[in-house]
Amino acid sequence: MEWKYLLSNKRYGQEQYGASTDRARSDFQRDYDRLIFSSPFRRLQNKTQVFPLPGSVFVHNRLTHSLEVASVARSMANIFLKSIEEYQPELTKDVPLINEVGNIVAAAALAHDLGNPAFGHSGEAAISRYFTDGDGKVYQKEMSESQWHDLINFEGNANAIRILTHPLKGKGNDAYALTYSTLASIAKYPCASIVGKQKGLLHRKKYGFFQSEEESFKKIATELRLAKEDSEYLIYKRHPLVYLVEAADDICYSIIDLEDAHRLKILSYEEVKGYLMPFANSTTIEERLKNDYEDDDAKIGLLRAKAINTLTNQCAAIFFNEQEKLLKGDLNYSLTDLLPEPYISAWKAVEKISVERIYNFSSVIQKEVAGYKIMAGLLEEFVPALIHNNTHYYRKLVKLIPKQYHTDLTDIYSIIQSVLDFVSGMTDLYAVDLYRNIKGISFPSET
Repeated sequence: MEWKYLLSNKRYGQEQYGASTDRARSDFQRDYDRLIFSSPFRRLQNKTQVFPLPGSVFVHNRLTHSLEVASVARSMANIFLKSIEEYQPELTKDVPLINEVGNIVAAAALAHDLGNPAFGHSGEAAISRYFTDGDGKVYQKEMSESQWHDLINFEGNANAIRILTHPLKGKGNDAYALTYSTLASIAKYPCASIVGKQKGLLHRKKYGFFQSEEESFKKIATELRLAKEDSEYLIYKRHPLVYLVEAADDICYSIIDLEDAHRLKILSYEEVKGYLMPFANSTTIEERLKNDYEDDDAKIGLLRAKAINTLTNQCAAIFFNEQEKLLKGDLNYSLTDLLPEPYISAWKAVEKISVERIYNFSSVIQKEVAGYKIMAGLLEEFVPALIHNNTHYYRKLVKLIPKQYHTDLTDIYSIIQSVLDFVSGMTDLYAVDLYRNIKGISFPSET
């Protein structure tokens, strides 16, 4: 793969138009702004990151997480660009858009969680299980094997590509019209769902696009000349900038989950300090913590900032040094997997404590279990209602689905996807309220 093709400001759905004449913003900055002002992005403020949405103690939600990922991804890309200017100056002349890598990955980072349903991974699991073990399994015979795999392995990454390329009813035909490079930089797993189920074929657990968006992704991959795997199945090599978005995501949730765990008193100050100190990379840090700060939250904030800065610089350097493998599509590790010592050992320690003490904390588990029930309950009502729409009750339920999520297509796969568009786009709070109301647990108010 080559940077001159990988970086394209062609807009999905607006291919007939040329580059923007906006004097204030580049095409990729416009991607960022479009996402910031979009409804799916705003809804992230009421979607859980790890911990249940806060009461009196602030913890991160999907929106604050996405903003932080965008900031870190942009920094890594800009460090990479500085290395390019120093060691490969000819590239900046041959590929002028290389100067935009920071804006591309920042926009992609904003969008990387857009497809995640309410309640995070438990929401994804609930959607999948409705079709594997719930009432939804009766629809298997009415669709292709590839379509069925989309449903029984519902994937937030693929759903993000759908949101950004699939036109909703009454909302225009070009969706968000983001640039091809921004869209490709979101696709962490650029393959179809059925690939992960083929024996001996990469054993991929996740995928990047639904069958409904396969042609859309093909168009993007062809334009950017993404390399294809040697397979009868549709598998592409990752766009190199995906690695920066992925690393920024890994850094932010791993380090900041520690900070949130301290705020919620799940981990003590001394415990979190012990995990973050190896990344501090400063001979004066102990003195600063002792003399400049009294508040433990502020001390953790300093250590968090130091850790993110260290990891950002390390991953940016790895990205630059591994450029040849990245362009060949042969780097089969995330950037954080390639951290040198002493950072890789410290990183693995953070991963271990996160699984043992944070992701299995009681309130996190309770949120996941409740979310599981709520998402499954919504599908039990809305999927048969939209498919059949033949009783008074079903017709009433269908009226609760906003017009934008309806479809003129009549096949079962497309109708079910319309319901999933509706349900997966819900915030945690809206999903809880709607579930209670339609199940008769509470009575809807007038607001």
